Amino acid sequence: MGFMDKLKSKFGKNEEATEEVSTKYKEGMKKTRNSFSGKLNDLIARYRKVDEDFFEELEEVLITADVGVMTVMDLVEELKMEAKRQNIKDTEGIKEVISEKLVDIYYGDDDEEIEQINLQEDNLSVILVVGVNGVGKTTSIGKLAHKLKQDGKRVVLAAGDTFRAGAIEQLEVWGERADVDVIKQNAGSDPAAVIFDGIKAAKSRDADVLICDTAGRLQNKVNLMNELAKVKRVIEREIPGAPHEVLLVLDATTGQNALSQAKTFSEATDVSGIVLTKLDGTAKGGIVLAIRNELNIPVKLVGLGEKVEDLQEFNAHAFVYGLFADLLEEEED
Repeated sequence: MGFMDKLKSKFGKNEEATEEVSTKYKEGMKKTRNSFSGKLNDLIARYRKVDEDFFEELEEVLITADVGVMTVMDLVEELKMEAKRQNIKDTEGIKEVISEKLVDIYYGDDDEEIEQINLQEDNLSVILVVGVNGVGKTTSIGKLAHKLKQDGKRVVLAAGDTFRAGAIEQLEVWGERADVDVIKQNAGSDPAAVIFDGIKAAKSRDADVLICDTAGRLQNKVNLMNELAKVKRVIEREIPGAPHEVLLVLDATTGQNALSQAKTFSEATDVSGIVLTKLDGTAKGGIVLAIRNELNIPVKLVGLGEKVEDLQEFNAHAFVYGLFADLLEEEED
């Protein structure tokens, strides 16, 4: 089965859905693909044979795409074994194997449903959104609210980032755009109190989803982490088993710095998924694989543009297609 066939099978062979998603990823990952595909093509042109020298240079190409050293080492070992198993001698034959192995490494032993947002069927779903200031956290909340509203969900937002100037107002603007209620208090209020009010309001309005914004002052790391722990306790007390998702928003353009932020937040709260913004604005989109492989946290949503509908559910097949589109289409021609 070819790579595009596997992508189609992900959408139940729905050609229209496959086309829409693959186009979004192809366009949204243009910067990473141009950088990555160009280097990979050069490598394949210079090395006709699959040998140790080829794999050494392939490691460098992957590392410059911010795939992450540990991930690259794992991937290259897998490729060497697969090349031997399939008796692949020339570099042209290794392209699709690389794309397939990237998908395999992303999922590991997990089911592909790890990328889905965990929503409760019959009860209120609580999504806690964390991340440092400036990564696009509030914008991502607004876009997610819009997406859920389009899916027929009743959504309430809680403005728990009470410290950053303008954060509450920014969330209110997004609330108006998405046509959802925003629960707030005055700037400087206790974030846990705002989230408590948000839970009460969401329950009384029979909402399906409550999305909670939080502060992101990483320079006051201890205070921030204490605040997050307190917010989480309030949510757990009011709704046993919640929050159902703790989504960490990271800026893809910051590369390895995003990885260190993920480590910090994972220590403070049980991060269940990543929202990776500005994937369209970086040549180092391989950070998706580094986050997944090194921290064992799935990427659940990605930003592939400025428009409200450009926040997409993550799909590893579509991501790897976006990374390899030019090379894979060359093979199909």
